[in-house]
This record gives sequence, structure tokens and C-alpha cells, in this order.
Amino acid sequence: MDAVVTAFGLVFQPYVLLVIVLAACYGLFVGAIPGLTATMATALLVPVTFFMDPIPAVAAIVTATAMAIFSGDIPSALLRMPGTPASAAYADEAYLMTRSGRPEMALGAGLVFSVLGGIFGVIVLSFGAPALAEIALQFSSFEYFWLVMLGFTCAIFIAGSDPLKGTVSLLLGLLISCIGLDNPAGAPRYTFGNAELMGGISLIPLMIGMFAISEVLRFAVTVAKPKMAIERPFGSVFAGMWALVRKYPTQLFRGSALGTVVGALPGAGADIASWMSYAISKRFSKEPEKFGTGHVEGIVESGAANNSSLAGAWIPALVFGIPGDSITAIAIGVLYLKGMNPGPMLFVNNPQNIYAVFIVFLLAQLLMLPLGWMAIKAAKQVLRIPAGKLMPLILLFCIVGSFAINNTAFGIIVMLVAGVAAFFMERWGFPVAPTILGVVLGTMLEQHFFSSLVKADGNLLVFFERPIAGALGAVTLLIWFWPLIVRGWRTTRRTASASGA
Repeated sequence: MDAVVTAFGLVFQPYVLLVIVLAACYGLFVGAIPGLTATMATALLVPVTFFMDPIPAVAAIVTATAMAIFSGDIPSALLRMPGTPASAAYADEAYLMTRSGRPEMALGAGLVFSVLGGIFGVIVLSFGAPALAEIALQFSSFEYFWLVMLGFTCAIFIAGSDPLKGTVSLLLGLLISCIGLDNPAGAPRYTFGNAELMGGISLIPLMIGMFAISEVLRFAVTVAKPKMAIERPFGSVFAGMWALVRKYPTQLFRGSALGTVVGALPGAGADIASWMSYAISKRFSKEPEKFGTGHVEGIVESGAANNSSLAGAWIPALVFGIPGDSITAIAIGVLYLKGMNPGPMLFVNNPQNIYAVFIVFLLAQLLMLPLGWMAIKAAKQVLRIPAGKLMPLILLFCIVGSFAINNTAFGIIVMLVAGVAAFFMERWGFPVAPTILGVVLGTMLEQHFFSSLVKADGNLLVFFERPIAGALGAVTLLIWFWPLIVRGWRTTRRTASASGA
């Protein structure tokens, strides 16, 4: 208890609280700009933390990250431009809700359930860090291979009514992920002698192009221009949120739990947690036909998974010094710099610092409600701009965001090509989301598959020998072959009934 009291004293100081508020505003701003990710927000904060004590330095990173992950939902809902990759999973759903006159519900659900999921993750982080970290350490390349394959299965769930077109879209994403030198052999693939392609295709320009540029092109070729402006006053984003909590408690808990677990797996992070949660929400929904038409259920579950995964990623980072994602990889460097060396001894030698981190996490989530509401109130003015004036501004932001990734015009070319491709894909009924998921997971699949093959010496049965890998593999194969099993069982029953008759 002495350590807890000391931790409260370390956090509730005017200087630390001011740092938290400023970092929150900074995170909201960066996350809301397409092309500037939460990881970039964290990296840009590192030089500032050089001049801070340990607690305010960690507080700045934690708060900015949480805010950036949420605020990526704002341009997703208003403009179909995901602010961060974690928001891409349900960008279409949120945007369709806005187009159908329900922007308040889309943004309110993103805010409220991000906060609730984040609080769940903080509770798990505070009470279950060592146990969950032990589970996370049991994951080798075999377990990650099956986890990625399970993620690919999610792509089929979010593909809509045509699984074949969803599979084609996924394969296109896998093909894009093969470009460059980032492969086990380090050999150039599909570069065609172009030095720019050696580094592969950056996810952010690709995502901006497929979600935003395609929307600009669709507006340009539409004869009857859609009205982006709203005639009625923008209502309260908190209206109806309690009803959603009561209607979707299972989705809230499931998304929060999955986000925390996936976040705790080194290298997974909020992006994968968001995609998997959205797919699971659709798979087990009582109204799966409403997904893809502007349905809030997927936003509820994925929004909760987004922020709960942040706390989950800090579990292996604090207990073992293993980064759960790219953000905690940066944070670990700051912890070492400030003398808070991650590891079990940190809980023994400086427990007050650990408790202070937990308190900061909770404060960041609670602060997200008022500051997130203010950010939404400011951003809603976008809907009042006529579409003819808004689209050129969107195009300008797309160009700036794509250029800022590597400070090269090649990002703009990737964005434009991806936008044209996505425009025709959607016109012909091919979903865009599986392509993005294929790019995100493609590199991980290849890396873990070849690592596992080397360890197994070519013996594929080894993929099932480890307990966790075997369970994940069995679940994945069961999901793949379940339709065939059901069809065979029904055929057998019909045959037996006909024979009996």
C-alpha cells in the first residue's frame, strides 16, 4: 500500500498532469490526420522526453498513444480516411453510418467503447501482467503462424456475401506484401529494377489510397453528387450509448478480452486485434446481414479491442522487456533511458513506478471521454463543408500524408495507384478490407512459416506438436472445413432418411 500511495503522489502533481493533458491533445491531433500513425506520434515524442523525469516521460507516451488510436476513428467516420491502421477494420462501417445520417452514433460508439475497452485492458495489466506475460512467452514461430492463418480466416468473414471475391482480394494483399527485400532470402521480388520498390510497399500510402482516393474518384465520376453536408444540428455523441452497452455486453467483453490477449503477443498489436475483433463480431452476430451497411455492432467490438490491446502490449514490455508492438518497442527505449529497466526486478525494486504507470493508463482512458468529445465537436464542422469543396481538401491531405511517410514522391504514386485499383475493385464487387489485411499479415506469415520449417526440418507435423500451436491449428482447420463438414453431415442425414422412407 505504501507503494500505491507513493505512486499516486508521483502522478498527481501539477507538472505531470499538465504533461498528460498536453500529450492527450497532441495524440488526438496526430491520430486524426491520415498518414500520421500512433507509432509516429510516439517516435516524435521521444526527443521531448529526454528533458523529463521518468513518470512524466512514460505518461506522455502512454497518453498520446491511447488518444491517437481513438482519434483515428474520427476521419474514418467523417471522410472514410482511417487516421491509423487500427481504424481501418471498421472504416467502411462508420462511414456508411455517417452517410445514413448517424454520425453521432458512429463517433460516440468509437469513443465510449474505446474507453471501456481501455479500462478493461488497464485492469488486466494491473492484476494479471505476470501471468499473461508467461502465456505470451510460450508463443514461438509455430504459434504465430497459426495466429496469422486465423487472421486470414477473418478476411473471409469480413468479405461480405461473396467469399470468393474476398479470397481474391486477400490474395492481392499477399502479392503486394511480397514486393521488396523483406523476405527470408533477402532477394528482390517484383521490383523490376526499381530501387523504390526494394523497401516494399508502405502500408499507410496504400491504405490512404484504397480508402480515401477511391472515395474522391467515386465522387468525381458520380453524376448526381452526394451531399456531404448535414442540414440538421449535430446531436450528442453520448446519446444512446448506455443502450448500446446493455445491448452488446458480450461484444464489449469479447472485444476487450481479445484485444488484451492479442496485444500481449509480441509483434501483434492493435491493428491485428481490430481486424480479428471485427471479423469475430460479424461471424457470431445475430444480424450478420447488416454488416457492411452501416451497423454499429462491429464498431463496438473492434473499438473496445483497439484500446485494450494497448495495455496488453505493455504486459511483456514491463515484465520481460519484450515489446508487444512497435509503440512499446519505442517505450522500452525510454524506460531504459530513464533507469526503469523492464523486467521482474522492476516490480521488486521500484513498485511505485509500476503502479504510477498503471494509474497513468487509467487517467488517459478517463481523460479520453471529455477530450475525445471536444475533438469530435471540432471535427464535426467537416460535415458542414459542401462536398465539392471538401474533396480537394481531402486529396491535399492524402498527398501530404503519403509524402510524409518516407519524404518521397513514391508514396504519392503508391497512393494514386492504390486509389484507382480500389475504385475498380469496389465497382466490380471486390472488398478492399481483405487486401489491407493481406498486406498487414503477409510478411508475418512468410517469416514465421519459414522459421518454423527450419526448426521442424521440413516435418509439417511439428506444427501441431506444441500444445498452443496444436490448439490454434485445430481451431483454424475446423473453421476452414466446417462448411464441408456440415454439408456432408446434412447429406448423410438426407440419404439415411431417404433410405428409411
